Amino acid sequence: MAIITLTTDWGTKDHYLAIVKGSLLSKIPDVQIIDITHEVLPFDIYQASFVFKNSYQHFPDGTIHIIGINSDASIDRPHIAIHYNNQYFIGADNGVFSLIFGQQPIDIVELEIIQDTDKYTFSTKDVFVKAARHLALGGDFVRLGNHRNQINKLMSFEPIIEMDEQSVTIIGKVIYIDRYENATTNISEALFNEYAKNRAFDITFNSFSGELTSISKSYLDVPPSEMCALFDSNGMLEISINQGNAGSLLGLKVDSRIRINIEK
Repeated sequence: MAIITLTTDWGTKDHYLAIVKGSLLSKIPDVQIIDITHEVLPFDIYQASFVFKNSYQHFPDGTIHIIGINSDASIDRPHIAIHYNNQYFIGADNGVFSLIFGQQPIDIVELEIIQDTDKYTFSTKDVFVKAARHLALGGDFVRLGNHRNQINKLMSFEPIIEMDEQSVTIIGKVIYIDRYENATTNISEALFNEYAKNRAFDITFNSFSGELTSISKSYLDVPPSEMCALFDSNGMLEISINQGNAGSLLGLKVDSRIRINIEK
């Protein structure tokens, strides 16, 4: 049984999701369709890449992933399929794959699929579903189109390291706010450990200075309504409030700056 995942910004209010699922079931009756998310902010490639890259690695080999975010094709941003880590990825070459993989895949094809109509507003249904069917039925990946040497790249903001005689400062930012309003940053546990080395530190953001001086193992390490810093299941620094909403209560939003000041 083929597994096909869907990641889109359609939400569930409109008919788009039902059309694509119905089309997949009509073309591949025994397919298993998994929704990764349909709540990405419209056209937000960065948010889509964050959710997707933290999900796809948990799927079995051979899984086919459709990414329906900002999927209109152009000469510079064609529709592509990628074979990477024994899985398949279908979407527009709009930079999202560079954010997901962090490196250049080798097996890339530019899709050569004839649409059934002359309407070009619903690529996921008219192109991506056909590509997914081809792969799900055992079709050869390279027959989907012409080989492409590289994918379009988007730059992701990496933490900055500042040093002086007294301290080291890691400057990062919030990259995602989940439904609990936990604020995930782009500061990894590995980067923190490289510079912290059991030294005293404090985490500052907005008007909060010196409030966080330790890393918790879980939310329950602090009383309800108290804020904490911890490394999430993906190893990224998260600012949270136990049974509270860190985003709104602490004024944290995507791109909010986070500073970790470490004593030398």
